[in-house]
Amino acid sequence: MSAPSAMRWRVESWDPGYGASTEDQAELGRSDARVTPDVEVPEARWRAIDPDPKAAGWAAVLFVDGVRRIDAMAWISEPDGGADGVAADGSETGAAGSGAAGSGAAALALCASYAAGVVRCRPGGADLVAAEVRRGLFSTAEHATDVVTTAGRYQRVHTAQRGEPVADLSLAVQRALGDVEAVVAATARNAVAGSNGTNGSNGSNGTNDGDDLLVLDGPLRGRQHLPRVLGFIKTHRSEYLPPALHRVVGTLAPGQRTPVFGLGTSWQRHTWYLKLPGSAAPWAGVVRVECSAELSVAQVVELADRSAPMLCRYASTEYKDSRAPQNLYPIAGLERALRRRLGDQALLYRAIRRASAGLNSS
Repeated sequence: MSAPSAMRWRVESWDPGYGASTEDQAELGRSDARVTPDVEVPEARWRAIDPDPKAAGWAAVLFVDGVRRIDAMAWISEPDGGADGVAADGSETGAAGSGAAGSGAAALALCASYAAGVVRCRPGGADLVAAEVRRGLFSTAEHATDVVTTAGRYQRVHTAQRGEPVADLSLAVQRALGDVEAVVAATARNAVAGSNGTNGSNGSNGTNDGDDLLVLDGPLRGRQHLPRVLGFIKTHRSEYLPPALHRVVGTLAPGQRTPVFGLGTSWQRHTWYLKLPGSAAPWAGVVRVECSAELSVAQVVELADRSAPMLCRYASTEYKDSRAPQNLYPIAGLERALRRRLGDQALLYRAIRRASAGLNSS
């Protein structure tokens, strides 16, 4: 074990879950993203599209998801500051997180555990093919170091401060989780390819050069280069479509989808809405599915037609999951498995407190 760091820090005594969520609960509002509605059909012919009963499935579907948890919130003092936000001369420090080096100010830090994994579903069962757990100390403090506890090491992840400290750090945790999701997705794809006797190189982003599909829980963001990959978006925060086309989404029956449309700002995607079974209310059970903009229209339509019945088949029910039907059965099961791997939060919190006390007294 490495020698104790000279970093001076203290851990908050209240539940770290308060004020630490990265979920944005903003109301649905108009988006300024560019929309191209006539990718699959002309805008004037927009209508609900029925599922194709002859659409082929895949030999295997790989579902990718991740979970994150804030184990503790802490304050890291500047080198000349006291452990409790008090300068070396006994005076009070400046505002937390706002002081320059040498001012004795304290910077907020999050001790976070996060994990990502992949579950493979195929005829006959499902199995976990990849899982990875990481722990990090996220802070804007330049002099922050790894935190070594009896329950594991929290690796330092420096975060640039652009706005509110909690929001910046929470976003950094989410970005780190996205990186791990990309790692396990590639690992799982290679493992599955290896078990099938291939070299793991699946060629372009087409739909016919492999017999598995990768479904990421959330936007593709940074992972659209993976072959045969879909982003599965359960929460709607923006209204992308013009009003007349937006109303089509509310008319979808279970199993139906909208035509494919283009969407983008600094990024580009092909996307469509799909209505999962389980609720007849407008927009209830509606998800947005997206894929790479590099695919041809024929490839995108094939993905949309083939994936719709598959996603509907895995839709959950309310008595099993309060987030039904959007939280698909494989994703819900994967989340439970990953949370178990995060470890006991109370034990980790006590270990962090003990490490803080030991470091502060060094």
